[in-house]
Amino acid sequence: MGNPDDVKAEDASVTFQLIKLPYKYDALAPNIDARTMEIHYSKHYKGYTDKLNAAVKGTPLEGKKIEEILTTLDLENKAVRNNAGGYYNHGLFWEIMGPKGGGEPKGALAEAITKDFGSFEAFKTQFTDAATKQFGSGWAWLVVTKEGKLAVTSTPNQDNTLMPGAAVPGKPVLALDVWEHAYYLEYQNKRPDYITAFYNVINWDAVSKKYEDALAK
Repeated sequence: MGNPDDVKAEDASVTFQLIKLPYKYDALAPNIDARTMEIHYSKHYKGYTDKLNAAVKGTPLEGKKIEEILTTLDLENKAVRNNAGGYYNHGLFWEIMGPKGGGEPKGALAEAITKDFGSFEAFKTQFTDAATKQFGSGWAWLVVTKEGKLAVTSTPNQDNTLMPGAAVPGKPVLALDVWEHAYYLEYQNKRPDYITAFYNVINWDAVSKKYEDALAK
């Protein structure tokens, strides 16, 4: 097994660098196995990072923040759309998981979930449904809408809710990758089992921080 700290973008001078994985590859086992994490981080995520840097190099997008690129995206620019999405989505995904995850959120986020979904269990049902029914590759999201409410949605491929034309636009605070590369080594075709396991590794403190930041901006 490799060390995630050794994985770097191809060019150390480019705009977008890999975010540091906040734990070792085996830290989320048995819910997400070490081999999947290593391939996901060092191959897929690194690939999106390097291709994004190549796609923006020498263009007006070079030097811009990822959120600005996503919110002003030309959806026909597939190289930027796919790789900017892959870079942002995975960065969020790494951050909202942790080896001491699971349980339920507390504080303002817990209150908002109860207010907007009725209960934490009702939220889980809706989020699980979005992740399960996303056809093919994609993501399930918990987002803060422009009205400051929480909503659950899903997007195909590497799209996300910051992009123009999103069915449910909003600032993401929780993301679940349902591409097969995220779970197939351990769960094969049993996506529902992977989704269930995901709840055991959610770092609700990190999600709460993103929720507070989304409200503040």
